[in-house]
Amino acid sequence: MKKPTTPEKRQQFFNWNGVFIGILILLLLNTLLAPYIGSSQIKDSDYGTFISELNKGKVSKVVIKDGYVYYDIPAEQDKKSAKSSKAISPFMTPQNAPQTYRTPEVNDPQLVDRLLKAKAPTKNGKVEISKEVPQKSSPLVDFFVWWILPGLIFWWIWRAGTNKMMKGGLGGGGFLSVGKSGAKVYAESDVKTRFSDVAGQDEAKATLMELVDFLHNPKKYTSLGARLPKGALLVGPPGTGKTLIARAVAGEAHVPFFSISGSEFVQMFVGMGAAKVRDLFRQAAQKAPCIIFIDEIDAIGKSRDQAMGNDEREQTLNQLLTEMDGFDATKGVVILAATNRPESLDKALLRPGRFDRRVIMELPDLEGRKAIFKVHLKDVKHEDIDLDAVGRATAGSSGADIANIVNEAALRAVRLGEKAVTTTDIEESVETVIAGEQKKGAVISPEEKRIISYHEIGHAMVAAMQTGTAPIQKITIVPRTSGALGYTMQVDAGEKHLMSKNELLERIATLTGGRAAEEVMCHTCTTGASNDIEKATQLARAMITTYGMSDRFGMVQLEQQRNRYLGGASDLTCSPETAKAIDDEVSQIVKEAHAKAVKIITENQDKMNAAAAILLKKETITGKEFMDVIGK
Repeated sequence: MKKPTTPEKRQQFFNWNGVFIGILILLLLNTLLAPYIGSSQIKDSDYGTFISELNKGKVSKVVIKDGYVYYDIPAEQDKKSAKSSKAISPFMTPQNAPQTYRTPEVNDPQLVDRLLKAKAPTKNGKVEISKEVPQKSSPLVDFFVWWILPGLIFWWIWRAGTNKMMKGGLGGGGFLSVGKSGAKVYAESDVKTRFSDVAGQDEAKATLMELVDFLHNPKKYTSLGARLPKGALLVGPPGTGKTLIARAVAGEAHVPFFSISGSEFVQMFVGMGAAKVRDLFRQAAQKAPCIIFIDEIDAIGKSRDQAMGNDEREQTLNQLLTEMDGFDATKGVVILAATNRPESLDKALLRPGRFDRRVIMELPDLEGRKAIFKVHLKDVKHEDIDLDAVGRATAGSSGADIANIVNEAALRAVRLGEKAVTTTDIEESVETVIAGEQKKGAVISPEEKRIISYHEIGHAMVAAMQTGTAPIQKITIVPRTSGALGYTMQVDAGEKHLMSKNELLERIATLTGGRAAEEVMCHTCTTGASNDIEKATQLARAMITTYGMSDRFGMVQLEQQRNRYLGGASDLTCSPETAKAIDDEVSQIVKEAHAKAVKIITENQDKMNAAAAILLKKETITGKEFMDVIGK
């Protein structure tokens, strides 16, 4: 049967197929269930009971078939049936209908004589006798019912499921879509994103703008012998806008946009992923000029030198390499791919001629964050926002983080009944995203609250008494849903790209200030310093193994970083003896920083008491209020 082309014809095709298969199913069910229909109205009996009822003249009809003797007893003769007939449902035998019993047929030569002599509750007083001779069905009918019909049913179910998952070609994505790429295709008019919607990535936009210009004016470049780059790899941490900027390229170029995730190529059966790649590039060639975007390409592009291989993934990668080499760059097919793990990609995938360019999308700087705030605030009703203040407070945030912060600020403004979003709303939403919502109903004992206050004032005091630390922005002892019982917020006055050894040591001392305050002011130590200890230890270890700031080891790499954009896990690359020496030096750095913090707090106990008293009373103070206290 010819496959329908238009959606209307395809729907009509499925409708007629549904009618046809419905008829086949009804025929099959009728054939299979016919022997059992009505069997619930027949009661089993034994041969002795049958003979006894026959002799009593209660049996009106006897039918012998299929190795059983079926006999009817009228309702007025069957006391049990008469009693139970009151509860019979409308779907069962009527009350005046005879009750049918059956008993296995036995070799009784006198059965016919007994039936002829027996009296019956009928008009002529004789038992109605009949015997059905089983008729053997045609072999052709049996073959159709038991083989052809089930096969047609399963074939139709498989075809209907396959067509449904593959409907529309691209975009099906079903597990039966053999050979279909599964990419989402957006026409040139469907992509509304523009470069103006992408902020904080000026360098990336400048690099990709050349690709857009090449798609618009290819002769401008080909006249000098330049060729269109086949691919560009977008690299950066999560949330920096890699997918967004790829859509912006398609929107600016006014060309079709193919979007697919790398994981969609990996299938259960070997060869299906390669077929998807072939289909993707075939359709892209038909719609050229166009842009293909492969998100999370590391799902299929991992290095092939690993000990544990995967045949399906490797075949898919090989096919991708072949297709990138095979298509003509002059047709205007550009491949954009995004990944958070560029170090794991196969070297053959990154060579010139495949992915010719690597576009780095780092976390935005101060000006980039302010630009991102402007983009997201366009859709939010707001008052004059201090972009410089909120930009400095969100150091290290990605574009996605800032979008979430603006949304949280809008939600907070609605909860408070405000008419517009203010700077205070955004600053509070920054804390909400970082530390969670305030737990205003948390019950904390006065002694614990006193310790928490001194702990946070200890951080602030050590930071304020050093020259290279960031200014104090806020101190609070309001618990948060993240588990923090309080925190001290420091915000740098400007953007910092480098940190000296002295600044790192001062930061470690600030981290140990909380525990030092507990020891000096409260004469105890608590579990509240666990996070401070973790950060101080990591920073001290990085000084030795990564930054080369150790007098003993000097500029020697002792730790190799991996997954730079996904948390930056690292592995030691040294002997066990050196690892022990590293541990000793890390311990020494933290001890010296802690001793420095204890000294600062001991020398400023009066200021600690004054600041802690105000914090206990107000629960939250600003950096200016704290500096006014210690200034006095």
